[in-house]
Amino acid sequence: MDTVTIRELRNHGGDVVDRVEAGERVTVTRDGRPVAELSAIDPRPTFVPTDRLVREFRGLLAPDDPLAQELREADTPARDPFE
Repeated sequence: MDTVTIRELRNHGGDVVDRVEAGERVTVTRDGRPVAELSAIDPRPTFVPTDRLVREFRGLLAPDDPLAQELREADTPARDPFE
């Protein structure tokens, strides 16, 4: 991981962001100490299958909670809508 000072980031922000967009992680320092880390954002949406949601929420919600009812109704085989 490379390091840039806050001044370098201010003066060469576009270049630093280009490196981050290309996959590099960059630590930003102020007065020699790390204060931030820059990394690229994954543009792909995250799909969580319904059956996993149902498993993880089961027992956590009160039976009369509206979300519990929605999860019971949605308890069907999952299909990734992004494929």
